[in-house]
Amino acid sequence: MMHKAFFLPESPANPDSLPFDREHPWLAPLAGYSDLPFRLLCRQYGAAVCVTEMVSAKGLVYRSPGTGELLQSLPEDQPLVVQLFGAEASFLQRAVEMLRDVGYGWFDLNMGCSVAKVLKQGAGAAMLGDVPNALEVARAMLQAAGPGRVGFKIRLGLDSQRHVWRDLSLRLQDLGAGWITLHPRTARQGFGGEAAHEVLAELKQALDIPLIASGDLFSARDGLRVLEQTGVDTVMYARGAMHGPAIFDDHLRLCRGEEPQPPSPAALRVMVLRHMELAQELCPGRAALWKMRSVVPRYVRSLPGVKALRLELCRCTSWEGLHELMDRFLPE
Repeated sequence: MMHKAFFLPESPANPDSLPFDREHPWLAPLAGYSDLPFRLLCRQYGAAVCVTEMVSAKGLVYRSPGTGELLQSLPEDQPLVVQLFGAEASFLQRAVEMLRDVGYGWFDLNMGCSVAKVLKQGAGAAMLGDVPNALEVARAMLQAAGPGRVGFKIRLGLDSQRHVWRDLSLRLQDLGAGWITLHPRTARQGFGGEAAHEVLAELKQALDIPLIASGDLFSARDGLRVLEQTGVDTVMYARGAMHGPAIFDDHLRLCRGEEPQPPSPAALRVMVLRHMELAQELCPGRAALWKMRSVVPRYVRSLPGVKALRLELCRCTSWEGLHELMDRFLPE
């Protein structure tokens, strides 16, 4: 049994398919954010599929402390995709086998992270500089998971002189990839500049498998615009979701031809209190409280007094104190 994870095997861990259409937006893997409470909150607002924080394949195989917490799940946390990272095929294959043994059924390989500590391992976006190895890793994961059960999150390439997105995507498709997620920036860009969304349209025309758009989707209007302009199958919200899970409700409203509702103080209070409730219930300990102190200002950033709230949050050391602070800042 996977250590410290409480995934319930009786849940629908292996649905026959994942939804890939405009009315089923995805939550991206967000290191430090997309834990179980946040995923459940996003689902309540309309996220159709959630992806875990990226999990080290080697850490999973060696049962490194903290890896299990990233995999915590519940029956209502479905469908769930586990994102793995690493550059060695043997570890990725073993990690998928271990996860399948305890009920996880969908996987993603991170080939887009540009954080230095990931790149130093030859993982994340560094894999775009060694396509033969990237394909070897992909083959190993697909062998362990089965055709169509692994997606691949990529960028354009390491830099503007070394674009690999088209050839790599087509070769991954030939291996049996279930979908491709493209963040149309290079690794060198990080999150700077603008995402080249026009590339998504070109790749969509070349692929037979679903294509998910990522990058610079800060609002639901951004997401719908990219869907309409590029023809991708669906979108994956990352930083937009960090600023408010209601982005998924906004997305669905736009799909229905309705206007999204501006975030009222009352609606923000409901969101914050629900996140606090989930965090207290599912992540016992102080770490969840410390995380909420940084999450709350993102949610209420449009309201006056956020700077003062942030200062008070830094001094908050208990859930009771956090509730009292919310009662003052967001009264019923």
